[in-house]
Amino acid sequence: MTRLRGATNMTRPTDDPIASDKPSIAVLPFDNLSEDPRQEYFADGMVDDITTALSRIRWLVVIARNSSFTYKGKTIDVRQVGRELGVRYLLEGSVRKSTNRVMITGQLIDASTGGQLWVGRAEGNLEDVFGLQDQLTENVVGQVAPELERAEIERAKRKPTEKLDAYDYFLRGMANFHQQTNEMNNEALQLFYKAIELDPDFAAPHGLSGICYTRRKTRGWATNHARELAEAERLARRAVELGRDDAVALYTAGFTLAHLVGDLEVGASLIDAALAIDPNSAAGWYYGGWVKIMLGEPGAAIDYEARAMRLSPLDPLMGLMRAATGFGHFSSGRYDEAVWWAQKACLEQPNFPVAWRLLAASAALAGRPNQAQEAAARAMKLDPGFLTSKLANYATLRRPEDVDRYEEGLRLAGLRP
Repeated sequence: MTRLRGATNMTRPTDDPIASDKPSIAVLPFDNLSEDPRQEYFADGMVDDITTALSRIRWLVVIARNSSFTYKGKTIDVRQVGRELGVRYLLEGSVRKSTNRVMITGQLIDASTGGQLWVGRAEGNLEDVFGLQDQLTENVVGQVAPELERAEIERAKRKPTEKLDAYDYFLRGMANFHQQTNEMNNEALQLFYKAIELDPDFAAPHGLSGICYTRRKTRGWATNHARELAEAERLARRAVELGRDDAVALYTAGFTLAHLVGDLEVGASLIDAALAIDPNSAAGWYYGGWVKIMLGEPGAAIDYEARAMRLSPLDPLMGLMRAATGFGHFSSGRYDEAVWWAQKACLEQPNFPVAWRLLAASAALAGRPNQAQEAAARAMKLDPGFLTSKLANYATLRRPEDVDRYEEGLRLAGLRP
């Protein structure tokens, strides 16, 4: 680990700290803990790769390698480094090589307090050095990015309301968005609109607002389907216009256009573009998995969700990731596997009617009538207006056999026709 004790008298690597309301981070040089000093290149290469990967996150300001590496080999005080570089967060770490394995240990630091926000590690075999660097980078960035978002949300919640700016309204909206109740979804929508009002060119809240409307549809909360559909489409298309290089804007807009508007090809291509910008976005892979289900590609959907869960194992969307995985198995005719994933989704997101409907249909087709009926009763309690004959209003499925299978399972489980 980079040495944390004792401030240094080193000069500032830049004249002024970053003047930005966005979260900012510097990746400090990783320590080489291997016995072979020649492995220094590997540690430096990991810092380069992680810095590059973090730079793809549109909402994050990342200090260039040349500035961060002025601290290489020096004993530092993280709060002083934070002030000198003008960043809120520091990522430090170490690389240890033994025989044919490499292990990276990292920690994310709040530079204002010196407090530790996250500690993690990743390891792999040295058989393919370059492939290993990619794998380790994905693991580290996939774990760090959600922690940064959570830290920023907590920071925004502590700010006095009268001093909030567009980005902080967006973060507060995200905090409510993750609660996944009707009330919190409405609160999130209002906060996203406030962010847009303060900054009309802010792409991400346009995209997330569209997702709020998709939730209203799939969970039976919508009150005016035609008006909400039109508004969601407007927001999604505006997000694309504003955020051509913003992964969050692209994958949220892509999901909305696929799910609400039924424009599956456009939605899928937007999510592909988002993942090209930020391949370590768990949410991007999550939404992409649902679109693969809509397209009738369940195997790809399962792969997408597996990657999302690996990148962010403590993600607020985890229950929904499990539900999407269950749908992948359901669409492949593996009903017992679908039941297993749906059960886990229902445990983690007990107010998610889609998961209960999936459990009901899967259990019915797996020959478990009692479990199917219990799940169907729970689904109807959460969304009393759902009818199997109106399935197209809830689920966008291209393949007729997927629609037929889902309708049959729901009917056998006892949901209203």
